[in-house]
Amino acid sequence: MTGTISKLLAVILLIFVCSCRNSNTGHVGIGFPAADSLPAGEVAELSYEAVTDIVQNMASPVEISSILQEMQIPFTAEYLAPTQESDRLTSNFQKAVMLGIYGADLGYLNIYGKTGNSVEVLSTIKKLADGLGVGRYFDFETLRRLSVNKSNLDSLLFMSVNSYNQIDEFLRENDRASVSALMIAGIWIEGQYLATQVALVHPDRILTDRIGEQKMILGDLLMLLRPYRESSAEYNSLCNMMEGINKAYHDVHISYRLGEPETAEQDGRLVMVQHEESIVEMNVSQLEEIAGVSEEVRNKLISDR
Repeated sequence: MTGTISKLLAVILLIFVCSCRNSNTGHVGIGFPAADSLPAGEVAELSYEAVTDIVQNMASPVEISSILQEMQIPFTAEYLAPTQESDRLTSNFQKAVMLGIYGADLGYLNIYGKTGNSVEVLSTIKKLADGLGVGRYFDFETLRRLSVNKSNLDSLLFMSVNSYNQIDEFLRENDRASVSALMIAGIWIEGQYLATQVALVHPDRILTDRIGEQKMILGDLLMLLRPYRESSAEYNSLCNMMEGINKAYHDVHISYRLGEPETAEQDGRLVMVQHEESIVEMNVSQLEEIAGVSEEVRNKLISDR
């Protein structure tokens, strides 16, 4: 199974889009402009290719969950976002952010084989997807059957990922890139929350390096979100919070060194692939600050409904 999961990671990165978001009221939220997009010319949106490149470079919550499992970190249900009261989500902003957060939680549940626990999360995801008009890309009945039967974890992972991938593509191709960016942000912040909380209790070099590397990813995420900053007070608040996490990364340093090149087959031809290794310099106090700010942002997002 581990080998199959590794092969899925490239696809998962395209699916579990991640970035940043926030809501500041439990009552009336400020919605998106018509079609969840801004009028042409008001923002300089990133190209489809640029967004795809950003997403491909992100650490997937499934990848993070796999690292935790390999570290033999026990599954902790308390890390999951509560699904109660999800019906109270009123704005597309809230629904898109929480769709991302629950998607990350679904990956965590599935990697640990807690498929029986995932049915409620699946049901909540389906409601949110329907609310955003993208429910047709989410095969709830098949996913639910796979979860209940615990029959095929690989198929469950692939279908979950593929659903999010189709949703992302649909939103970006139909002038709703702002909604896609929110879903990406939700996935990222939940994965960040999970990784940092575990790292505080179970220090591990691989995990902390992944957290440190998020400094670069966060810069890309902010670039993804900023074009929509003025579209609503919620979006502006989200960007402010994400910039707070970015500030906590200020003194984390990342450098790179070239690794050994290797040959690989691409389109029937042998090509030389040059790998590079990242070197992360981050001390315990910096990790604690990053974890604290990330937790604050995540908890704010799941409580403001």
